[in-house]
Amino acid sequence: MGDDFSRREVLKLGGTVLALGTVGAGVGLLRPGSAIAATPKRGGTLRFRGYDPDTFDIHMRGGNSYKPQIVHSFTHSRLLKYKAGPSVQPGTFPIEGDLAESWTQPNEVTYLFKLREGVRWHNKPPVNGRELTAEDVKYTFERFLASKENANRYMMVDLDKVEVLDKYRVKFTLKKPFAWFLDYVATPMALAIVAREAAEKFGDLRKAEAVIGTGPWILEKHDIKSRIVYVRNPDYFLSGLPYIDRIEAYEMEDKSTRLAAFLSGQLDLGPEFVGTVLMNTLKEVKERRPNLKMVEFTSNVMTHIGMRTDKPPFNDVRVRRAISLAIDRQAILKATNEGRGELNPPVPAALKEWSIPWNQLGEGARYYEYNPAEAKRLLAEAGYGKGFEATIDFFHYGSQELQDAAQMIIKYLGDVGIKATLNQKPSYAAYISTSYLGKFESMVYGPQLPALDPDNFLGQYHPANAKNQSHVNDPAVTDQVERQRATLDVAKRKKIIHDLQRHLATQQYYVQLASGITNGAWDPALKNYMPNLGFDYGGRLMAAWWDK
Repeated sequence: MGDDFSRREVLKLGGTVLALGTVGAGVGLLRPGSAIAATPKRGGTLRFRGYDPDTFDIHMRGGNSYKPQIVHSFTHSRLLKYKAGPSVQPGTFPIEGDLAESWTQPNEVTYLFKLREGVRWHNKPPVNGRELTAEDVKYTFERFLASKENANRYMMVDLDKVEVLDKYRVKFTLKKPFAWFLDYVATPMALAIVAREAAEKFGDLRKAEAVIGTGPWILEKHDIKSRIVYVRNPDYFLSGLPYIDRIEAYEMEDKSTRLAAFLSGQLDLGPEFVGTVLMNTLKEVKERRPNLKMVEFTSNVMTHIGMRTDKPPFNDVRVRRAISLAIDRQAILKATNEGRGELNPPVPAALKEWSIPWNQLGEGARYYEYNPAEAKRLLAEAGYGKGFEATIDFFHYGSQELQDAAQMIIKYLGDVGIKATLNQKPSYAAYISTSYLGKFESMVYGPQLPALDPDNFLGQYHPANAKNQSHVNDPAVTDQVERQRATLDVAKRKKIIHDLQRHLATQQYYVQLASGITNGAWDPALKNYMPNLGFDYGGRLMAAWWDK
């Protein structure tokens, strides 16, 4: 089998592969690639606004949350990863090896990975710094698929088997061609390689002491609802990296508290998601910290209204179109992000290569307009001229802007006769394990996984996907979702995805709202750093260093 590995190098994919295309990086104060070369320095502490997870097990209930996934970006490695640093334009995701030294694709359903030799697990019991092998890769992917609680299981549903060829080589066989396989292997949101011994000793990987990886930092301390401290991994497999000795992530749910901490220099990255500052605080931030490094880009965090389309009244397309027409997206954007952002078709506008341009959306584009009169007409035509009552499941995520948007949605729905009330979930954990997975009575509103690929967004329309919040079961849609997954030719796949978005726009199974323009911001003494979309905080900081 080992000889097959070298003979079958039909399609060499080693090195850098551009996985997703250019995305809306706007005009920033700093241009990616403009960093001045200098000699990196070791040492220092970086502090950022972190997110305390309810679980650290990314394969179990709640593991689909960004909170444990951010932790794993510091502590764990993946087979592949997205390249980071000043040369990478925010919104682009070139793939490079992480644990994999090289990889090949002998045919449409087979991938072969050659692992780096001498990679050591963190020197913590029960793994105690032993060498990582191909058996660890096999264990991780099989555990990922075996967990019935894993909401991200959909990502690898086309994986047939994983075989260990020898200590450093592993073979993946798919059930059918799967165009997003390498992207999912590289994503910081799901497939960090985990240690069998840790899962067996602790029963699962939910607790902080089970966070044992091969990544650039080691989880040293977890103060519940307060902070997580990481220290440099002295045995990290990339010689000399990371440069920063200590990372401190502080839980700061209150917006004013975290902004004050950033303005006073107690935080080194912007206090909002992926290290940004809110548009409505930008003026104050620039005045108080005029020397900050900043770059502007469109967020891929897309909020939407989901509905129980498997039962009345939401199984009537006229009702769903009416709900979309009732919402003034521009007004919400003005109220929450100074009017700066982009409207989203079914694939977020930030994913420029895959999101259909607005002028190509066709008939469905008109359902994204604000037209309450037409909304009332459609409701009357559907037999709901007097409106109806509904509930909207919701969690605030510690965001005043999200709460303001939810209240505006309630008002807009009320204007057309839909008497909606917010069903505020008591905690993030309660929301992410119920409402986010479609377990609600009527409607749901909130942000979605800011995936770096279109497949995760389109997967929400597939009846077998745990994140199909709206309970969509449209055979024509299911067929197109599956066809784009199986189409390796990029041009043909893009056509399928564009056609699918045109159809989805007419159906309004989900009512998408706009995404804001956002500003990545960081201390000017932090060098070799560039923000990007997604949860890979650790990846973006791995080669960063302090010049102070």
